Amino acid sequence: MTMKINICKVVLSTLVLGSWTLALAQDASQQNPTPADNTKINQRDRDPNATTADQQKDNRSDRDITQQIRRSITSDQSLSSYAHNVKVVTQNGLVTLKGPVRSDEEKKAIESKAAEIAGADKVTSNLEVQPKK
Repeated sequence: MTMKINICKVVLSTLVLGSWTLALAQDASQQNPTPADNTKINQRDRDPNATTADQQKDNRSDRDITQQIRRSITSDQSLSSYAHNVKVVTQNGLVTLKGPVRSDEEKKAIESKAAEIAGADKVTSNLEVQPKK
């Protein structure tokens, strides 16, 4: 019986100590958050001539082109999560690619995939290489 009580005390102490440590770690991370700075990108997208995702056409052929390009990109496991999340916007058969990628190779791979589906003369690339820091 004494052994059972001692084990319960140890387990309870471990839980309390673990909870306290977790609470301290969360407080520390909230005190010094690093704000994301994508101000320049947001300003670029405010340009009335900029192509943004909300301009994606709702006609069948544009949706199909975008879907095929997106599938081609996301199925390539050699690409980074940045590359998997680039924006693909199709308007009247013309494709615009936007967003960060990790390397020139990724940029070329995505541009190639889009050109293969939509046609080389129908792809505008606004992809930006942003290597890991």
